[in-house]
Amino acid sequence: MSQDGYQIRDQYAIHFITFAVVEWVDVFTRKEYADIVVDSLRYCQSNKGLKVHAWCIMSNHLHLIISSDGKNRLSDILRDFKKFTSSHIIKAIDSNSKESRRNWMLWIFRSAGQKNKRNENYQFWQQENHPVECSTIEILKSRMSYLHENPLRARLVRSEWEYVYSSAIDYYCNGKGLLEIDHI
Repeated sequence: MSQDGYQIRDQYAIHFITFAVVEWVDVFTRKEYADIVVDSLRYCQSNKGLKVHAWCIMSNHLHLIISSDGKNRLSDILRDFKKFTSSHIIKAIDSNSKESRRNWMLWIFRSAGQKNKRNENYQFWQQENHPVECSTIEILKSRMSYLHENPLRARLVRSEWEYVYSSAIDYYCNGKGLLEIDHI
């Protein structure tokens, strides 16, 4: 069991998952870093059995409604996803000569990594995933609404489906977003 009591009990059930960047650093205001997350989710869909039902990347955190097709445990998919994206986003920040916040962000990630015995150098994601099993249609609907309305509440868009880094267009407009969605 994790320190704060959150854990994935049924590895193949649909879960609402949230994880955030350490210190809530606004990394995903840059397209190239958000695209690493999207590409990694796509890879997990194709190669690890991840089923993405809904998703939204905000400036400093990620919301997912996901499950596993049975090929891998959901906890294992998330562990691999977080490990891969952590290292690749930090490399992208470090090699981005146009990144005005590079030294500041790397200092934060290095400081967080030094405080955590699980890391060698840097920590990008906070440890927690805060999984919530979507065991009823009411839980699923409320989490789906919360996830898709996040960019609206942040006043990034006027309508949920306008936000590119979200599955709202797949649900509200019968459109096609950046990721293939396993509709519920």
